Amino acid sequence: MFTGSLVALVTPMHPDGTVDFGCLEQLVDWHLAEGTGALVIAGTTGESATLSRDEHIEVIRVAARRAAGRVPVIAGTGSNSTAQTIDLSQAVAGLPIAGYLVVVPYYNKPTQEGMYRHFCAVADAVEHPVMLYNVPGRTAADLKPATVARLASHPRIMGIKEATGDLARVAELRGLVGEGFALYSGDDATARGFMLLGGQGVVSVTANVAPAAMARMCEAALAGRAAEAAALDQPLSALHRDLFAESNPIPVKWALQRMGRIAGGIRLPLTPLSAAAQPPVEAALRQAGLL
Repeated sequence: MFTGSLVALVTPMHPDGTVDFGCLEQLVDWHLAEGTGALVIAGTTGESATLSRDEHIEVIRVAARRAAGRVPVIAGTGSNSTAQTIDLSQAVAGLPIAGYLVVVPYYNKPTQEGMYRHFCAVADAVEHPVMLYNVPGRTAADLKPATVARLASHPRIMGIKEATGDLARVAELRGLVGEGFALYSGDDATARGFMLLGGQGVVSVTANVAPAAMARMCEAALAGRAAEAAALDQPLSALHRDLFAESNPIPVKWALQRMGRIAGGIRLPLTPLSAAAQPPVEAALRQAGLL
């Protein structure tokens, strides 16, 4: 089981929008040194929706081979097509990955039964563990706890990234799925509370810029040291908020560029962070001691 701070890693790009694979390797090395618990590659924050199939596979390949088993790599392979999700998952199956992150099919707005069948079909077709990903703010479909409970009985579905920000779901899900099924926050602002209530970690955007700080906060929260976790989380609170000032990953890529970690490449339809949003993101970086 993956625990702690799982970074939803950006896909660094050159100013012309091509993938910067050398920088990707540098980011992997940095996260290894900073104590990140796992790397989630080519998810939402990794701009998976704008990567070609070949690029998607290559991003996962480069990150997984650079990590070389020193930290788990979870490959984002979800799409709004069951067949395409299976195809991509199988295409990266031979790489040194530890599991898949598979999002609720977006745009289609499937029923609960449709989501259940989608995830079962994917899990049936692969050998690595599958982490469900519920983010109704992006997919327009909410994977309900009762459906998660049905899916939890599948031997290859190991947990869920729950990105609703609704802390009441932690107790509801835990009561339905038992202790063997992992629960991960997908919302940095409520991640500390999520873990204190029994979650196993967070798939984090903030960890892109503050990996060591997020790792320490998660360690305290998972150990039940609530006061320590709160103290560690406080300097990160503005990042949790302002890294979503515009659509993710626009602000976090600007923040990493401001820190000198990546170049400024981002792909349409996403655009560089607006001038109006830059001062609060910079202030958040300063509050966290990152500049």
